[in-house]
Amino acid sequence: MIVKLLPILTFIAALGAGVVGGVFFAFSNFVMPAFARLPAAGGIAAMNSINVTVITPMFMTALFGTGLVCIVLIAGAIIGWNQPGSFWLLAGALIYLVGNPIVTMAFNVPLNDALAAVDPASSNGAAVWTSFLRDWVMWNHVRTVTAIVAMASFWFAAR
Repeated sequence: MIVKLLPILTFIAALGAGVVGGVFFAFSNFVMPAFARLPAAGGIAAMNSINVTVITPMFMTALFGTGLVCIVLIAGAIIGWNQPGSFWLLAGALIYLVGNPIVTMAFNVPLNDALAAVDPASSNGAAVWTSFLRDWVMWNHVRTVTAIVAMASFWFAAR
């Protein structure tokens, strides 16, 4: 049964990984560099605002729903290992899971929480902002690359 669902689930995972990768790509390439040009208090306020508004059903479904689909794809790739594309399916699903939901929860969210807890106008706020930009953007690059690589892997799996 699960093997019969793999083509549609692969397509859904590719779309989800592409959407998530595109969002993270935008943050890595122009959103965060624009915030870095702001005074620390303004950058902190802008990032904190995004961290609240990003929690929408649509984005959470794209990020974590794609992760759930990847769990099913892992099972399907293992069950149907002799099927063409199984390697790419397994690789894409693992890369997405580790590089996006797990990295998000293990690194980006704790950094967001630490930023939300700081007084933007304080000298400590400026120091936290400087390290936040370095660390958060680095982990966001990881999310960007892994989402794009996962999307490509799903494409190869579907071929």
